[in-house]
Amino acid sequence: MSLDELIGRAHRLVTAGVTPACQLAVARDGKLLAYETFGADDDTRFCVFSATKPIVASMMWLLIAEGRIDPTRRVAEYVPEFAGHDKGIVTVEQVMLHTAGFPNATIDPLDGADPQRRVARFAQWELEWEPGTRFEYHALSAHWVLAQLIEAATGIDFRDALEARVSAPLGLPRLLGIPNAQQGDVIDCVRVGDPQPDESLDLLRLDEPAVREVGVPGGGGIMTAASMAAFYQAVLANPNDLWDDAVLDDAKTNVRCRFEDPLMHVPANRTLGLVLAGDDGLHQFRYAMFGSGCSPAAFGHAGAHCQVAWADPATGISFAFVKNGLDPDMFSDALRVLPLCDLAASLDV
Repeated sequence: MSLDELIGRAHRLVTAGVTPACQLAVARDGKLLAYETFGADDDTRFCVFSATKPIVASMMWLLIAEGRIDPTRRVAEYVPEFAGHDKGIVTVEQVMLHTAGFPNATIDPLDGADPQRRVARFAQWELEWEPGTRFEYHALSAHWVLAQLIEAATGIDFRDALEARVSAPLGLPRLLGIPNAQQGDVIDCVRVGDPQPDESLDLLRLDEPAVREVGVPGGGGIMTAASMAAFYQAVLANPNDLWDDAVLDDAKTNVRCRFEDPLMHVPANRTLGLVLAGDDGLHQFRYAMFGSGCSPAAFGHAGAHCQVAWADPATGISFAFVKNGLDPDMFSDALRVLPLCDLAASLDV
C-alpha cells in the first residue's frame, strides 16, 4: 500500500461529507513520512478525546520508575479523601486498567480543575461493583484520579507536570490544558450524522473553550496528528531515556487486564495505559483502531468518534488520524475510518 492511497482515502472523508476536516500523520524512525490536513490548515489542532489517556499514563510511568507511585498500592494511601464509600480498597493499578469499579462516576470539568473540589467529589463517588473483578471502560472518571495522583506525587498542577516532564523533553507543545488565549488554531468539533437515542455522554462539552483550558485528563487533549504520531515514536524509541526502560517495556508489552470488554466482547488487553493488539486475531475489535495488518505487538489507544493513535514495533510506524466531525453512530463511523488504519498498517515505505 502507498502513502498516496492512504492520503487519498482520508481526503475522500472530507469531500464525501463524513467530517468537515481531518488530519493524518505517519512517522517512522522519529521522522514524519506524511502529514496532511483536509478542510483546515496543517497547524490546526484537534480535540483527540480518549487518545489523550496514554499521554497522561506516560507521566505515571515516570512516577512509577521514581518510586513516587506504586501501582500495587491503594489510591487512598496517596489521596485519603478517595477512600469514602468503601473505595479505600481500590489500587492505582485497577484505576489504570479500568477495573476499579466506578466507571460511571462523574465530575464537572470545572470542578475537576480545582484540586479541593476534585477530591471532595471523589469522596462522594460510590463503587458500582467489586474492584478488580471485571473490566468496564472508565471514560473520564479514572483519569481524574490519575491527575490527583500526579499532583500528590509532584506537588504541581498535573497539566504543568505533563508539559514539563513529557511534552517539553520530547519537543512537543503543551498538549493538555490550553489557555483560552492560545486556542485560535483549535478547530471546533461539530455534530454530523443522525442523533442516536442512547447518547449518554455529550462529548462536545470537552471541546468548549473553558473545558479545553481545564484539560480533562481522560479526554481533553488538544494537538495535531503530527504531535500524536511523534509521541508514539517516542514510546517506540524512548529518546534520551526519558522513561525507565523496564517500566516502559511493561507498559508496551505486559497485558495486565484480559477481562472481556462488555461493549466489544473481546479481551480488553490493557496494559498500564495502553491497549495491546495481541495475537488472537481480534485486534480490530479493541479500542485502538488497529489496522488489520498490525502485528501482535502493536499498541495504542483510540479516542471517541474515531480518533486514531497507534504504533507498531514490527514496522516502526506510528499512525495518527484526527477529525472534527462527531457522528453519534460510532460503529458506522468506525467502518468509514478503519480502512485508513488498514492502509497505514500495510504501508510499503
